[in-house]
Amino acid sequence: MKLHELKPTPGATKNRKRVGRGPGSGTGKTAGSGHNGQNSRSGGKVRVGFEGGQTPLFKRLRKVGFNNPHRVEYAIVNIESFNKYDDGTVVTPETLYTDRLVTKKTLPIKILGKGTLEKKVTVKAHKFTASAEEKITAVGGTIEVI
Repeated sequence: MKLHELKPTPGATKNRKRVGRGPGSGTGKTAGSGHNGQNSRSGGKVRVGFEGGQTPLFKRLRKVGFNNPHRVEYAIVNIESFNKYDDGTVVTPETLYTDRLVTKKTLPIKILGKGTLEKKVTVKAHKFTASAEEKITAVGGTIEVI
């Protein structure tokens, strides 16, 4: 079999319907639009969401909430997950990504203070909570804000 011998399976392709091409085509005269009414006329379709003059659903529903366009989303890591590293290890965003503690590489890192920390590590991240800072320095580790 060669590339030029390939054909679609029978019944897989259909010819498009050519409307308004005479009585023999089956869609002549009114071209499938019926006789009278809005939809039989040119440009006679209604817009999406139009309900015949009734107040449409999108206007009947209440509008609530606010989406802050300046909100910064952080990838969060708890300090209890640093216990798997050895003493003196420098934990960077790249380290967290390679060890799959963070899934998205583009997000800034925020360290939270959940759990206990037994290892003395240096942590480099974009933000730290007060409890995380306190627990890391209490063990003898250091923090660096990137």
